[in-house]
Amino acid sequence: MITVREVSSKRDQREFLNFPLRLYENEPNFVPPLYGDEKKIFRPDYIYYDTSEAVYFLAEEDGKTVGRISGILQKASNEKRGEKRIRFTRFDAVDRQEVADALFKAVEDWGRAKGMTEICGPLGFSDLEREGLLVEGFEYLATFEEQYNYPYYGRLIEDCGFVKEVDWTESRLKPDPACAGQIERLAAKYMERYRLHWGQAKNTSDFINKYGGKFFELIDKSYAKLYGTVDLTKGMKDMLISNFKLVIKLDYVGILLDENEAPVAIGLCFPAMADALVGSGGHLYPLTLVKLLYAINHPKVIDLALIGVDPEWANRGVSVIIIDMLNHMMAEKNIEYAETNLNLEDNHAINNLWKRFDRFQHKRRRSYVKKL
Repeated sequence: MITVREVSSKRDQREFLNFPLRLYENEPNFVPPLYGDEKKIFRPDYIYYDTSEAVYFLAEEDGKTVGRISGILQKASNEKRGEKRIRFTRFDAVDRQEVADALFKAVEDWGRAKGMTEICGPLGFSDLEREGLLVEGFEYLATFEEQYNYPYYGRLIEDCGFVKEVDWTESRLKPDPACAGQIERLAAKYMERYRLHWGQAKNTSDFINKYGGKFFELIDKSYAKLYGTVDLTKGMKDMLISNFKLVIKLDYVGILLDENEAPVAIGLCFPAMADALVGSGGHLYPLTLVKLLYAINHPKVIDLALIGVDPEWANRGVSVIIIDMLNHMMAEKNIEYAETNLNLEDNHAINNLWKRFDRFQHKRRRSYVKKL
């Protein structure tokens, strides 16, 4: 018999974090999140609890864990969109429908008790977390920023009554030699016409001190209308700054400014860290740390974390400038390709941007919705 109970003790918390590590122990394309970061979800002062509530459940059979799930009431998102939704996230289970049914029933009952009328996901507290269910591209290594899941997850979720709401695609990008020269000339033309320049800094700390406020301002502005996004809080900004200092090098971050030093566009890339973390369980053991530091300092692949353009500049050639920046970055650093991570399939601006590259779309993710 399947029983579901709410996580309530330190032992439960460890089991909630460890279950997916056991479930994917022999899956080479699974990349764990950092265990220390995941533990923070159980702290009362976790950065998202100023705008959200969350619940965590474990499913058990004969004393053995067979699944887990979390529900989120993201109040800021509901207020922004006039919705009454909860989100589900961190769903992991063995391939048995009765396990999925029991887990989702627990979350849905929790949502109804909160007065909510819909459930959607997989979505985290914000789009800075892992989101979307992998529905295509199971044969490829996950990126550090996104979650891997087994193919049967989609069937389990759909058989619980969920339907597709949105899809994201993921692609690998390489510079296209056929148009690189033209892109470079056009970028120079637009930079001169609109008196634009790239922000300069001595190091990462100097970049954050000089441009951090403008960077966050443009993130909120350019992502405001995208699915599931919420405005950055102080806690979220502090978390981003902390993460930036660990993994960002000036070679992979840029902010485009106008003649008045106002932000026009931003680009943030991470050296790909997935290979270094496979098999680590998210723990930074000495060997894992050595591999991680090497990946950060000698990347062959980069992950495109954030690309944002001020909507007022959308039709002034800024996309060409971003393409040129990425082309030069990959050429100068001998980068084999860039991973886009998640792009909404109906985000025509970003998808048109990638048409200027040698593009290989290899993954697709989905967010589902269901009436309560």
